[in-house]
Amino acid sequence: MKIEVNGIEDSIFDLKPLDHFMGEHAFIRAGQWDYDRVTYDYKIGSKEKNITYYIRILGYAVEGDVDRGNAVIKLMAPLLGKHYYPHGIEYGESEDFPKSLVERATGIVEKLKLDIENYKQ
Repeated sequence: MKIEVNGIEDSIFDLKPLDHFMGEHAFIRAGQWDYDRVTYDYKIGSKEKNITYYIRILGYAVEGDVDRGNAVIKLMAPLLGKHYYPHGIEYGESEDFPKSLVERATGIVEKLKLDIENYKQ
């Protein structure tokens, strides 16, 4: 599910400051990258058995190389996904997300958006 918060999508950052900035907001890149793409995840626990929710922000290199650490990353729209152990994360519109979870995820992304706007200035 796409999280409708304008201001993150199409933002452009150098990789190293972006990693630091996203980490301050608990979005972790860890091993989710290749030479021209990155994935930042914010984990949200659930009381449902074998279910974990994630806010995921994807980005791709508009120049440079992620592996070398010199990439310039353009961010895409944030997604809310449901992880089904052991199969992976589903983002489809057919997924059922609790209203409180959607509101929480939107609030987290709104805070990130405000800091992104302040960082750009």
